[in-house]
Amino acid sequence: MAEIDVMALNQTVKEQNYFVTQMMNEMNKAVVGQREMIEGIVMGLLTGGHILLEGVPGLAKTLTIATLAKTISLQFQRIQFTPDLLPTDLIGTMIFNPKSGEFSAKKGPIFSNIVLADEINRAPAKVQSALLEAMAEKQVTIGDTSYKLDHPFLVLATQNPLEQEGTYPLPEAQMDRFMFKVNVEYPTKAEELEIITRMGMNQKPEIQTIISKEQLLKVTETVDQIYVDQKVKHYIVDLIMATREPKQYGLGRLDKIIAVGGSPRASLSLIRAAKAHAFLRSRGFVTVEDIKAIIYKVLRHRLILTYEAEAENLKQDDVIKEVLSGVDVSA
Repeated sequence: MAEIDVMALNQTVKEQNYFVTQMMNEMNKAVVGQREMIEGIVMGLLTGGHILLEGVPGLAKTLTIATLAKTISLQFQRIQFTPDLLPTDLIGTMIFNPKSGEFSAKKGPIFSNIVLADEINRAPAKVQSALLEAMAEKQVTIGDTSYKLDHPFLVLATQNPLEQEGTYPLPEAQMDRFMFKVNVEYPTKAEELEIITRMGMNQKPEIQTIISKEQLLKVTETVDQIYVDQKVKHYIVDLIMATREPKQYGLGRLDKIIAVGGSPRASLSLIRAAKAHAFLRSRGFVTVEDIKAIIYKVLRHRLILTYEAEAENLKQDDVIKEVLSGVDVSA
């Protein structure tokens, strides 16, 4: 790409970033702190990548997603996942019309632009499988007919940690469909003081619509065009390859720690997310720092560790940190 193109792209990014910044500021009216969660959700929105939010109850996961939907003129549906939920409750079913004597499709709440799958790990496997088709193919099957989902289509799922009672682990195939897994942390003392000061009254802030569907689609096109240098591409591939063949990168110790490394979808998610991260910083090009900033969110739910890792009390984030320290940017 010629230098003049990068300069022009930089200018376009700076102009369009204004709307996204305004949208995030509007979200801050209702959500105190949680910058990492808000950025992660917005990056998913800009790239069409599904997001998984994990944290204990009461950390504003649902509130954040509902507030995001209000800032954009898109269709929004919230689905509360429960142990007795059926696939038809999610995607819809065929109903018989006695007047016409024919069956017709009654579409479910999945037919929306933004779908909040609340407490996704409380639903049984058959419901999770129905959601997987929607996430993977952007379509669902009702009866014998497949129906395309609206564009954009984004699943924002929340789950409580698996240690809690009444939860079902998500299948690996579905975990891999999420671009990000964001660990939602407790607020700081200052943030919690702000929460009880601001939210201690029954008055709720009015959230304004900041960006239209057409504007959002234009922004997503710009994000897709953000420039990625060949060195950065090599760095992305090296990082993912290091999770599969650690010995080749001088990380032999990880051979007994990582059972399953990142898939090619991890590489794709990493480059897409890096573009969105650069956009949020008003840049038309991706740097190595963008990769380092988002790799934890992209990989932590994709790496499967061995029993030895569990014995050493190692988590996915510890392994990713070691991979980052062992892989250099190619010259």
